[in-house]
Order: sequence, then structure tokens, then C-alpha cells
Amino acid sequence: MEGHVNKKKKSDELREEIETIGEELSSVEIDENTVVDEVLEPSEEQDLEKELADALIEAADLRDKMLRAAAENENFKKRIERERSASLKYAGEQIFREMLPVVDNLERAIAHQGEASENSAEKNLGFLVEGVELTLKSLVSTLEKFQVKPVESVGEKFDPKHHEALTMEASNIVPATHVVNEFEKGYYYKDRLLRAAKVVVSSGKEEADSGK
Repeated sequence: MEGHVNKKKKSDELREEIETIGEELSSVEIDENTVVDEVLEPSEEQDLEKELADALIEAADLRDKMLRAAAENENFKKRIERERSASLKYAGEQIFREMLPVVDNLERAIAHQGEASENSAEKNLGFLVEGVELTLKSLVSTLEKFQVKPVESVGEKFDPKHHEALTMEASNIVPATHVVNEFEKGYYYKDRLLRAAKVVVSSGKEEADSGK
């Protein structure tokens, strides 16, 4: 009898324990998102690996483009430097080319003078002067092409920025402190003084002779 009671008691206790476990399980909330996340985790890992691979490919492409751009820039700088060096080396080429006709005219004048040796000295001198005048005209024209212009001096007020006074002399025509004559022409190159003119400056009118 006592054994039967114990079995029943144990059965009741087991039933109560099962019911308690059932209640605990029913009280647990299932997070659907968590379940989905756990299911999708391997896929996300694959996506991350693909994105990383794509990023590495893009980085390699950008690096290649950067190296190409750097190389092109270096080649460009070298080419500019070569062109600049050549430009400096041959900077006077055009000027000398323009001056060659001056040399040609002088050679022709000398050659003509030798051919005309049988003619009179006066006629030969005339030919020579004419040749020199043509040569001078050609040379002045060449200088003008390169914007080389003479400094206006005679009759102008003396300007130490453009004139170099060699001496002074009295003049009844040219006012004092003005240029009477020039020994050597001055020239401008564009807006810069290439060479100052060497001039004679007027000291004013001549003093009257006190004996008269």
C-alpha cells in the first residue's frame, strides 16, 4: 500500500515538473529576426568577401592609373625642359638670320668695288657709299623688326636715365641742359634701355665778347 502511494506521489511530481517546463517554454519569446540573421550570416560573409575583392581590384586599378599619370607628368616635364634648353641655346637664331642680308650687302659692295677698279676713284667712292647706305638701311630695318629703336637725343632735354653726358658746350640755338649733339646713338629694346646715348649738352648761349 505504501509503495503504491509513493509511485503516485512520484508520478504527480513528474507531471508537475513537466507542466513547469512547458510553462517556461511557452513563456520564451522567439525573435524571428535573430533566426533570419543566423540563417543569412554565411551569405553576408560572402557579400563582404566579394566587396573586399572588388575594392582591392579598384584600388589596384587606381594605383595603375596614378603611376601612369605620374609617368606622363614626368615625361611632360622632361620634354618641356628639353624644349626650353633648345630655345635658350638657339635664342639668337632669328636675329642672326635677319642680319645675314646685311653681310650679303657688305660683301656685294666690296666685290663691286674690286670689279670697278678701272673706273674713276670718285665713281668708285660713290658706289661704295651707296652700298654702305643700303647696308645701314637693311640693318636698321632688321633692328626695327625686333623692336630695337633709337633714343631721341638731339634737341631733347638731357635725361640721365637715357643720356650719358660726355661734355658741355655753349649754343645759341639749343637751350641750356638740352642735347646739342650725340657721339653715339642710344637704343631701346622694347620698353628697356639697351644702351644710353652719349651726348653733348648745351650750357646755354655763348657769352658776349666783353671787348666789343
